[in-house]
Amino acid sequence: MAERERTRPTLIEADDGSATPPRRQNRVNLFELAYERIEDLIINCELKPGRFLAIQDLQEITGFSRTPVHQAVSRLADDTLIVVRPRHGVQIAPIDLARERVLLQLRRDLERFVIRLAAERSSPTHRNQLLHVSRVLRERREDMTASEFNALDRRIDKLILTAAGEPFLEHTMRPLHTIFRRIGWIHHNHIPGHENVHTTIDCHLAILDAVANRHVNQAMAASDALIDFVDSMFGTMEREVDPSLLDCSLEPLIVRPRKD
Repeated sequence: MAERERTRPTLIEADDGSATPPRRQNRVNLFELAYERIEDLIINCELKPGRFLAIQDLQEITGFSRTPVHQAVSRLADDTLIVVRPRHGVQIAPIDLARERVLLQLRRDLERFVIRLAAERSSPTHRNQLLHVSRVLRERREDMTASEFNALDRRIDKLILTAAGEPFLEHTMRPLHTIFRRIGWIHHNHIPGHENVHTTIDCHLAILDAVANRHVNQAMAASDALIDFVDSMFGTMEREVDPSLLDCSLEPLIVRPRKD
């Protein structure tokens, strides 16, 4: 009996230490929030391709402290979306159209694999969520902006990756999705006649409907159609986009007069 009582302090200490995991979880959440915020700024070109910044600049822009911002920058550097320049801060990765067109070939193969798994493995709950997103896209098709679509597209990608049921794929696909969201944003916002996102939405609707109904071959065909559409953006961008939109460190050829 006396020996049992002597063990009680040990049990109390263990209970007191149980508060540690929530604090760690909070740090992880701040890192993820900082990562997503900077990722959004890159996708929508609020952080322009080629721009140089200090970590402190990113802290001020995002409102997060140094540690989560530093962690987010490290991951974004691994994703090739940020370039770390020792003694010079960081640079938002310029857009290299040739490189990113090659990466699109990689995305095509990986995307087909993910879509196939999602169509084969999706549960009734996944299918319910996919059909709900499909309804939202149809309702907003006519007036949705590229920025609004990108926010919803991130959720679509997460849902399909969850339905596919292979966690490894998320870390592989996420930077690829981010790279091409930025391409799409520039295409829709800076090329005359391509302002609406109707074709982008229609391609995603075909994928969502096929996966939700477990039509594997149709889902993979819809995935290929989406990649074909993204590929078609590159030729137009090569011909029509100002190079300074792809790398703001380049001086524009035409300086537009300021309007007072």
